[in-house]
Amino acid sequence: LPISVVGVLALGAGVEAWAAKDDGSKVTITSPAQGAKVGSDVEIVYDLTKGSDATHAHCFVDGEYQKGWKGTVKGMSPGTHEIKVIAADKDHQTLAAEASVKVEVQ
Repeated sequence: LPISVVGVLALGAGVEAWAAKDDGSKVTITSPAQGAKVGSDVEIVYDLTKGSDATHAHCFVDGEYQKGWKGTVKGMSPGTHEIKVIAADKDHQTLAAEASVKVEVQ
């Protein structure tokens, strides 16, 4: 009997489970701290140690890609949010290196 695939398992916003290549990169978020109370706009300070393919990083809030992100996440609603920074290559493909923090927007 033939087997057909109906869907693709995705981890959110175009990040597919098998697509994350480990190129040796490392990402660390230095600010805000885990559990920090922040305003609706928050600057994300991170360190990216580039592996063989990483050229920059992408930011996601609650799994949603922050297009045009320049270091500050803007307009978050009150409540708990997960901010994730993921290494990306020159073609904007995300890599395995990532870091995340949960913050409380006042």
